[in-house]
Amino acid sequence: MGGYDGDAFHAAYDEVMARWPDDRQVLRVPTEFGTTYVNACGPRDAPPLLLLSGGGGATSASWYAQAALLASAHRVYAADLFGAPGRSEAAPGRPPRTAADLDTWLDALLDGLDELDGRTGLDGRARLDGPEGLRGPDGGDGTGGAHPISLGGHSYGGWIALRYALHAPARVRRLFLLDPTQCFAGYRPAYLLRALPMLVRPTPRRVRAFLEWETAGAGLDPGALRLQEAAAGFPAPRPVTGPRPDGRALRALDVPVLLAVAARSRTHDARAVAARAEEALRDVETVVVADVSHHALPPAASPALDRRLSDFLAVSG
Repeated sequence: MGGYDGDAFHAAYDEVMARWPDDRQVLRVPTEFGTTYVNACGPRDAPPLLLLSGGGGATSASWYAQAALLASAHRVYAADLFGAPGRSEAAPGRPPRTAADLDTWLDALLDGLDELDGRTGLDGRARLDGPEGLRGPDGGDGTGGAHPISLGGHSYGGWIALRYALHAPARVRRLFLLDPTQCFAGYRPAYLLRALPMLVRPTPRRVRAFLEWETAGAGLDPGALRLQEAAAGFPAPRPVTGPRPDGRALRALDVPVLLAVAARSRTHDARAVAARAEEALRDVETVVVADVSHHALPPAASPALDRRLSDFLAVSG
């Protein structure tokens, strides 16, 4: 595409990450698809929570507004996705290509996080190298996932999270979906048309114009916007996409779900998303978040929603 400036991207990434809690660490977890870059904070012995960001240039840094609150009671992990801008490093010629690959990637990632933070009872092969060099063992074959984790995702990350809960419900304690796409309803045609120029030839100006249209200029954090602009043209593998989950599988899911939808989203019909989720899922709480759009999240989530999420995750069982 041309025009991508790696130094500007990493500077913008670090600028947003500076707003994470001071105890933030970096974990690098090897999988067959490459090395996953994970930002982590909170006590290592606290209940684990994995957050998946949306696509585009959001990256794991986008959870900065929630990280401190959630880390008061959890070991919080936020992973950079393959197929999107960030610091995860895809294996040459072996990025995830199918939805099943994403499930396999998360299996390995959760195994690696368990081992790094001592939830597996293994022989100490994981190594702590300090804030910028926490690495898993060579091979990263995991332990079978004996420790359930709470899982959350925004937008595209919500689709990945929901798919994973359907794939491995025993590994997911509670599931949080923040205005997820392609889970319960499709995209609005107008949204796809507006996104097309940015997708065909991404430039900082096109990214800004699209985000300002979707949010109507409200709730866009300047630092997060700079990161999205700097990510234009990022040399990432093609992201994995797929259909919405099967209705029968959704009805069979026995995992508590908190679904928050953005009332002013131009991505999809938020109230239709909530209604269809309530119809499809057996254990779901829905929240319609007023005065916020899809791409202003997660940073523009209200304190009330952050508390609701914290309370939801705190419930035992």
